Amino acid sequence: MIADEAEPAEAPAERAGGEERARRGPRPQHDRPKRRVVNGWVILDKPVGMTSTYAVAAVKRALNAKKAGHAGTLDPLASGILPIALGEATKTVPYVMDGRKSYVFTVDWGVETDTDDSEGQPVETRETRPEQAEIEALLPRFVGQIEQVPPRYSAVKIEGERAYDLARDGEIVELKARTVEVTRLAVVAHERDRSVIEADCGKGTYVRALARDLGRALGCLGHVSALRRTRVGPFAEADTTNIPALEGTATAPETLPGLIYPVMSALNEMPSMPVSRDGAGRLMRGQSIVLRGRDAPMEGRLYATLNGALVAIGDIDRGEFVPHRVFNLGE
Repeated sequence: MIADEAEPAEAPAERAGGEERARRGPRPQHDRPKRRVVNGWVILDKPVGMTSTYAVAAVKRALNAKKAGHAGTLDPLASGILPIALGEATKTVPYVMDGRKSYVFTVDWGVETDTDDSEGQPVETRETRPEQAEIEALLPRFVGQIEQVPPRYSAVKIEGERAYDLARDGEIVELKARTVEVTRLAVVAHERDRSVIEADCGKGTYVRALARDLGRALGCLGHVSALRRTRVGPFAEADTTNIPALEGTATAPETLPGLIYPVMSALNEMPSMPVSRDGAGRLMRGQSIVLRGRDAPMEGRLYATLNGALVAIGDIDRGEFVPHRVFNLGE
């Protein structure tokens, strides 16, 4: 599927590598390189054909980092921005995932599939094809707060089970419509059989469902045949790097700072406030601090800093800053 939720089974090459390691026996403990503490964000340009899980492991291995995770899965057939959090940055993953996302996707007209993308089986075909003017006239109907039924093959949970697991087992999956937000849709290229569309949308929006619903509304049907993510929260394509560049830091460590963004990069859209060393100490212990002065914020979520270093993320509650996440000042 071209989406941002499913992961395929382990690749044959990976299984073969595991069998070879098993034949060699356990690696001596003294031969294992010691993992290092790396805090920050790597904004990976994930290529088509790579799983998100493999991408995280490759980045972690290239940097010899202790801890890593990603903000928003990209399926193997999708490419583009995969933000990877390292160390303390993993605490800011939810704030990146809640941010807006941008995509460029190709819709092939005339065929609807059971997965709403090119990996699925055709379920219905039509001979009609839309003109670009018809598509553009319809797009405003899909902008704003809209009701969207997620694809049957999606990560939505039904009584604790992922919808795509149930669908693969042959069960009939009935998903309810939910409200999502699309802030922009634009046709950037059009041929008779396909169109390239740009989308800016909020959390939980399925591009495959947009393509499916556009095709139905146009009367020609359609499915996604290519998808690239161009923005996630504060991160854009200009911020990206690739795995070969990261692997090069082993021989050229001076290049590492230019490839890793600070932990606070994930919080660019959130207000901040400085705190004293005493205040930072209280926050680090999970204790709230009283805000004083005319410039103190009255409400909302924000993050606190000490001498430019991230200390905590929290909320203002009755004149106090209440921490929800605290960070290691030594980052």
